[in-house]
Amino acid sequence: MSSKEQFHEYVSLSKGNESNICQIYAIRNGQPVYDACWHGFQKEDAVNANSVTKGIMALLAGIALDKGCISSLDQKVMDFFPNYTVKRGEKTIREVTIRHLLTMTAPYKFKSEPWTKICTSADWTLAALDFLGGRKGITGEFRYTTLGIQILAGIIENAAGEKCIDFANQNLFKPLNLPERIIHGDSSKEDQFNFLMNKNPRKYEWYSDPQDTVTAGWGLCMSAKDMAVIGTLILNEGMYNGRRIISAEYLKDMTAAHLKLGERFGFMNYGYLWYRPFDARDVYAAIGDGGSIIYVNREMNVSVGITGTFKPRIFDRIELIEQRVLPILEE
Repeated sequence: MSSKEQFHEYVSLSKGNESNICQIYAIRNGQPVYDACWHGFQKEDAVNANSVTKGIMALLAGIALDKGCISSLDQKVMDFFPNYTVKRGEKTIREVTIRHLLTMTAPYKFKSEPWTKICTSADWTLAALDFLGGRKGITGEFRYTTLGIQILAGIIENAAGEKCIDFANQNLFKPLNLPERIIHGDSSKEDQFNFLMNKNPRKYEWYSDPQDTVTAGWGLCMSAKDMAVIGTLILNEGMYNGRRIISAEYLKDMTAAHLKLGERFGFMNYGYLWYRPFDARDVYAAIGDGGSIIYVNREMNVSVGITGTFKPRIFDRIELIEQRVLPILEE
């Protein structure tokens, strides 16, 4: 068993997967038990959390459901875009539901993600809708997409009657005593590249399209502390400081194993944009490129947040937390 000091040195000297870690923050039984930073980052600095953003969107969808903005997860996506013109001959799009988006079983008319087409458009949500559907129909096949989930941001905005970032600030970040996010603003090709690759701390911002609609699949900037606090919301079944933020019923559904994933995703289970890494354990995670993660362990009543600058194909953070971080929390 290593001490906190030994673990800090281990990360500092790492030349491998741990070399990009910026922050780790852990909360156990409601109390902070570990807080460490590397590469000049401070506790209050924010980092682009990449696909951890998807996990936050799942929470926002649940809050919208609780508030009655969304009547059911089986409500059709097209209910929220009455002015959208469906392409001639396209029928599948009318059958796609919010649940399909949340479980990544929605069908799309692309083989690889159309980054240029969507991220140079004037409205990324409408551009993503252009790819929804297809001749194969709804097959129930898992189709992981960062751009397709952008549709969820548009649904929340149209359902709630306000911008997604305002909905998130009022209903999630402020009630959790976390800093409010601001819109990033620029969305040029050069800025997108810089946002992804820049290794400096970021503001508490959220990437956005030209309509000031946030990116639903990436681009939310958070600190490891933010992530750990959000993890405690799941541990406490939707309560925070005696206040109900989100229903326990939705969180139970969100973290249930709806799909069994294949080798590419480590044979983990998938809920609503959250992973359930083990078949028989109450451990949940929202995972992003660079190894950013919200790790929630109900057995130990522990929530861990880790931020990392962009580095592709890092899949070992759960292993790192379970083998190296959890043991030092006893100190």
